[in-house]
Amino acid sequence: MPTAHLSDRGVVRVSGEDAKKLLDGLLTCDMDLVTPAAPRFGALLTPQGKLLFDFMVFEAPPEDGGGYYLDCLRFMAPDLAKRLGFYKLRAKVAIDDLSESLAVLAGWGDAERPSEEIGLVGDDPRLAALGWRAIVAAEDAQLLTGGPAYHAHRIALGVPEGGKDFLFNDAFPHEALMDQLNGIDFDKGCYVGQEVVSRMQHRGTARTRVVPVVYEDGFVSEPGAEVTAGERRLGKVGTGANGRGLVMVRLDRAADALAAGETIRAGGLPVRLEKPDWVRFAFPDEAKSTTA
Repeated sequence: MPTAHLSDRGVVRVSGEDAKKLLDGLLTCDMDLVTPAAPRFGALLTPQGKLLFDFMVFEAPPEDGGGYYLDCLRFMAPDLAKRLGFYKLRAKVAIDDLSESLAVLAGWGDAERPSEEIGLVGDDPRLAALGWRAIVAAEDAQLLTGGPAYHAHRIALGVPEGGKDFLFNDAFPHEALMDQLNGIDFDKGCYVGQEVVSRMQHRGTARTRVVPVVYEDGFVSEPGAEVTAGERRLGKVGTGANGRGLVMVRLDRAADALAAGETIRAGGLPVRLEKPDWVRFAFPDEAKSTTA
């Protein structure tokens, strides 16, 4: 059954009586919507609205000590804990990197969802087809692998991941599809970077997006390679598996290329853009060219 230990993920715990208030003033997700039964997808941004960290936010029930657990990239967990500490000031909050003692699991398809007795368990808040997510004791994940299979699954669904398909401190949430994947609660109160995110939402100014592609010959390109069409540079290649991949491209330039009958190439390999059924913005072959 498709269950994976996501060994590249770490866990930061934020606890204390002011934990919810602190996080709600910082994160893109509405902490009122986070419950022990329902994690949320969210991010911490720069004041300029760019992504610093993204994560799943779990809440532990009171009988298990309460607090919030942020499932993030493991190598970034120490920096996330440190960054949150900058905002702590006099708040009654404890921030701990628990990546050595806790592990992150994911299951999809016919994988049996584990009991809450094993840890914090919830449906992946981004997309139902991604399955469930869990934070468990590290020893309970030691015999599991499956990371590559999980990433092939999310790539096939067209779901990007931070640090793999876009760069932190470089991409805006809309570019990373957080507006499409329930990562931004537009009706919540203020948070760091909110003005920029709200402006992009209301003006529709996100010209660059991560989009899925199908490689025509079945091979995939290395992350970081250029996406081109003729002499045009459209963007960068992200992750790929099983003949499918993710690329970050300028939508207007891709539309111009398609209108001109040019082949789009990812790292030199011909690809076809493929719109997932959950994406709500216009794809290049649906939109008119906007480049002069």
